[in-house]
Amino acid sequence: MPEIVELPDRPYVGVRGAITMNTIPVVADRIGEIAGWLLGRGAAIAGAPFLRYESFDTEGDGLVMQAGVPVAGPVEVEGDYFAAVLPAGRYATLTHRGHFDGLVEATRVLLAWGEEQGLKWDMTEGDGAEHWGCRLEVYNTDPPRRERPRQLPHRPPVPPVLTTRPAVRGT
Repeated sequence: MPEIVELPDRPYVGVRGAITMNTIPVVADRIGEIAGWLLGRGAAIAGAPFLRYESFDTEGDGLVMQAGVPVAGPVEVEGDYFAAVLPAGRYATLTHRGHFDGLVEATRVLLAWGEEQGLKWDMTEGDGAEHWGCRLEVYNTDPPRRERPRQLPHRPPVPPVLTTRPAVRGT
């Protein structure tokens, strides 16, 4: 069942990419790389990895997305990694347990619930896209066990435990 939660600022290290729905793994599959890079530098991981959707093309299937890993404190980054902060605020949340194929429906359910509740999403429209303040998919599973089933035919698939969290404006 969806609910509203209050979350504090949360620093993270991430990567960003302009992709399509078919190329999401180009960004998403870097979560393990980021976590390994952080651990190799002695940085403390402070939460579950996530995907952050910055924008969706309303006339096509393009999007700008980040893959991120929360950290306990400041981290000096390099290459295409960046350090940022997930903003504090109210988030609508829904947990999905199951295959990745169910994520679109879980997000649809959450957004519809929010509309029924009269929530105002932290989202603006412009330049042919929806621009989200902080729309997340948080992967609450152990990252090494989050592999896609097609990559591990010799092991049973481990379903993701996902929390979708679009930010909510106002009080």
